[in-house]
Amino acid sequence: MKIIRRASAIWKGTGKEGSGTVSTQSTVLNNAQYSWETRFAEGVGTNPEELVGAAHAGCYSMKLSFLIVAAGFVADSINTSAKVTLEDGKISHVQLDVTAKVAGMSAEQFEAAAQEAKSTCPISKSLTAEIGLNATLEA
Repeated sequence: MKIIRRASAIWKGTGKEGSGTVSTQSTVLNNAQYSWETRFAEGVGTNPEELVGAAHAGCYSMKLSFLIVAAGFVADSINTSAKVTLEDGKISHVQLDVTAKVAGMSAEQFEAAAQEAKSTCPISKSLTAEIGLNATLEA
């Protein structure tokens, strides 16, 4: 299966004083503001690194759900956060932290699925960054 999704960005001005917007095909992001301040300081708006983090957390959670089902279980919840590190002009590290509730699944089964999801979700496979994982199965 081949899926194509679209997103766009418009930038005006210089790198530091300019600003831009990003939009997605689904319109979930529709001219969302980004700038030097939102990327390198604490301005209001988004930035490429947090968008990569959101994509990675979402992709990872869905892949983990598929693997949990393949193991014969259904997750009550999967909560994933991604912390993206931009360093020396590249994304150098992504830290995934996942907590899940899966009735009947052992900690060993969950850890195996969590590790497999880390290495096989499409976003993980697209990044050259080191990817760390903390996986917790709640009782």
